[in-house]
Amino acid sequence: MRTVLDPTGEQRPTSRELLPRPTSLRGRRVGLLDISKARGDVVLDRLEELLAADGVVVSRYRKPTFARTAPVDLRHEISEQCEVVIEALAD
Repeated sequence: MRTVLDPTGEQRPTSRELLPRPTSLRGRRVGLLDISKARGDVVLDRLEELLAADGVVVSRYRKPTFARTAPVDLRHEISEQCEVVIEALAD
């Protein structure tokens, strides 16, 4: 079991079990979440190219600001539309 820390300032980490990873991404919908840090889009642009070349269906999302958690409606949209999410940050 791994411990995942929530960067929102929690005092005691919540224990969360990781979901099983798919054996392949081919044919799956993968969400790429840009957290709005500088140059995060550059990383995601290249990742999108590589994933699409492997037959992955890619959807792009962007947080309004990196300083806050993603809005509930955005998290809901991603969870409804995607099987896998990759979050990118860069500077």
